[in-house]
Amino acid sequence: MRHVPQVAALGALALAGTLLAAPAHAQSAAENYVALGDSYSSGVGTREYFEDSGDCRRSPHAYPQLWADANGVADFAFDACGGATTDDVNAEQLGSLGADTTLVTLSVGGNDVGFADVVQSCLLGTDSSCDDAVTEAVQEATSVLPGKLDTTYANIGEAAPNAEVVVLGYPRLNDLGDCGIPGFTVAKRERLNEGADELAAVISERARAAGFTFADPRERFDGHGVCSDAEWINGPSLPLVESFHPNVAGQAEGYLPTLEAAL
Repeated sequence: MRHVPQVAALGALALAGTLLAAPAHAQSAAENYVALGDSYSSGVGTREYFEDSGDCRRSPHAYPQLWADANGVADFAFDACGGATTDDVNAEQLGSLGADTTLVTLSVGGNDVGFADVVQSCLLGTDSSCDDAVTEAVQEATSVLPGKLDTTYANIGEAAPNAEVVVLGYPRLNDLGDCGIPGFTVAKRERLNEGADELAAVISERARAAGFTFADPRERFDGHGVCSDAEWINGPSLPLVESFHPNVAGQAEGYLPTLEAAL
């Protein structure tokens, strides 16, 4: 799925100013960028999606599209898809990679450990059932996920041997102050955040072992989680798929600067 930015000749002067302010990594027309991964990369939560992206819900507000737009890349393949697991990335998202790919970004692993089910358990169940759900997910993250990530990273490295690969992690979901969500106790929110930290440790370790860059969004999102005064992550929402995903501000102010800093 390609959405290549177009810059009119009359806008060249303005574009030049933008590129001067862009990260040093930006290579403008020399960049061939492929964005892989799950809903945190496709932009689920922003509530606006490219019509041709279907259930993958790729958004013009997602950080990959924002980075491509800002840097005038020569070729941009936006292949991230909401709900993707490592198996989905390996089976369905590697086709755009090649020897001419210069940049790959990726977020994956949350769905492998049952992200949606864990959040549901914490919203609807007791503190104890939330703790049990997070504990089970952490066990999956430490025992099974490393091998899945190693396989995925190896496949990306083989398919795009000349690319810089940036693996983006996940933010802590919640702030711990007053919260208007019934039953969403401080204990539940703390336990979910602890689970995010455990997952980050696994993903960062395996990414670095593969020779990739790990970009950690947790610090950027601190103070902007669910139940904060300025939420960058949606709380319970309709449609449900929008819940507990970065909103437009989360993509632009949280994930995009995290990628820029990594590059």
